[in-house]
Amino acid sequence: MAIRHVKPYSDEWLQQPTSYVRQVIGVLGPEVADWWEGPCDPRDATLKLADGAALVWDEESGWRLGTFVSGGRGAHSELTGVRYLGHGLLPKPERVPSALSDARAGVGASSAWRPCYRSHRNCHDGFDVALDFYSRLIDA
Repeated sequence: MAIRHVKPYSDEWLQQPTSYVRQVIGVLGPEVADWWEGPCDPRDATLKLADGAALVWDEESGWRLGTFVSGGRGAHSELTGVRYLGHGLLPKPERVPSALSDARAGVGASSAWRPCYRSHRNCHDGFDVALDFYSRLIDA
């Protein structure tokens, strides 16, 4: 199978993270009360959790947990008391619940320091291929 790159800023590129985020939501189940996609630069998504906290994913630093301050559909979310979950930019969806528990407890790979795995400006670094893996799982 050939590697397929998606044209940056196309509709398909803007929607690429959605399949990954939906798989994480499926694993977290009823713990997710609501969710939405943010804008790009960087692309992100916010999951409002049933306990009032929020979990945000972005294409530079992965998942972070915090108290929701502001944001909404099409806007970047602002959190306070942030802890980054660790385990990379795209941890397997089934690993997110345990990483979330660690972040809540302040242990494990979680950190208050923001990791920077990549820059959203590097549109041709192969990250689109990693995201495409999750969209193919949904489409199958």
